Amino acid sequence: MDWRDHIAVDPKVLVGKPVIKGTRIAVEFVVDRMAHGWTFDQILQEYDHLSREDLQACLSAISP
Repeated sequence: MDWRDHIAVDPKVLVGKPVIKGTRIAVEFVVDRMAHGWTFDQILQEYDHLSREDLQACLSAISP
């Protein structure tokens, strides 16, 4: 999986922060939820329009 298939950067959306494509949900927001102990399942329950691949892409986008 290529994270670029799921993450977009557009200066017109959230001042250019990386977001999950087709949403206004920032990568940093998702990663922050995970840092605070949220599981993939909890995030997907709250944001049911996201996919497991979207969440994996958020983590891949921040990894070196």
